[in-house]
Amino acid sequence: MRVNRELVERKISLILQDLEQLRRLAAMTAEAYLADPRNEALGERFLERIIGRLIDINFHIITEETQATPRDYYDSFLRLGPLGVLSADRANRCARLAGLRNRIVHEYNSLDESLIFAAIHDVVAELPAYLAEILRYLG
Repeated sequence: MRVNRELVERKISLILQDLEQLRRLAAMTAEAYLADPRNEALGERFLERIIGRLIDINFHIITEETQATPRDYYDSFLRLGPLGVLSADRANRCARLAGLRNRIVHEYNSLDESLIFAAIHDVVAELPAYLAEILRYLG
């Protein structure tokens, strides 16, 4: 395995910092979150950074393990299943994050604030298991 553990751990450390910020937003009621438009901007930015770093980790592991590049961001999550990095179920669930990232970054349609609020809760719930499986894989 030629995966650079230090690189992955640095990315994870940054993800955990942003995850803590997302937890603060997730702890708000929907009414409080939606009452201040700055919350959506913060939520979007933290989600974008987290998902971008997850994709960086995915691409690094896949290219180092297989010498092949994933087709796209969605594929980068899916390919971690057959490699034994993530369970197939988690890989499928996390792959949806690629679409969310694209909607945030490219502003496809207008993003509904309640969609972002729900995504924050999904990421806060799902991310620790993803990170645990990555660290387990690294040994």
